[in-house]
Amino acid sequence: MQDIKEDRITAEQLDELRRMTGSYESLFSRRAIKYKTLGLKDKVLKESDFRKLILEEYTFLKRPVIIFNKKVFAGSDKNVLEELKLALK
Repeated sequence: MQDIKEDRITAEQLDELRRMTGSYESLFSRRAIKYKTLGLKDKVLKESDFRKLILEEYTFLKRPVIIFNKKVFAGSDKNVLEELKLALK
């Protein structure tokens, strides 16, 4: 367990999550309040932008992030939670 509010995610940790998921975008939360307040919804973001934003502001990382059997489950979307349930069986 890591409380990313108190113990920020490191660049190395984020890069490893990206390696496991295939993209920083898949780890990026568009539900974060700052996503709208910074006007990011009106911009085209690149992978490097997603990485930079997550490292600068912890709320841009989807939560929870669970690593189980070398697979990453990020966020609380219904489909992610269903995949996690199946993996845990």
